Amino acid sequence: MAPAPRDPDAPRPPLVRRLGWFVAIWVMSVLVLGTVAWVIRLFIV
Repeated sequence: MAPAPRDPDAPRPPLVRRLGWFVAIWVMSVLVLGTVAWVIRLFIV
């Protein structure tokens, strides 16, 4: 028998939320740095 689906509105533990924020900030920083490097390469080289 399959387990009951979790309530999507249930509060998540703070550790999961903090890890989610960390991952989101890391992804944004990687995208920004990649874009800056691409623009520099486009205009300088």
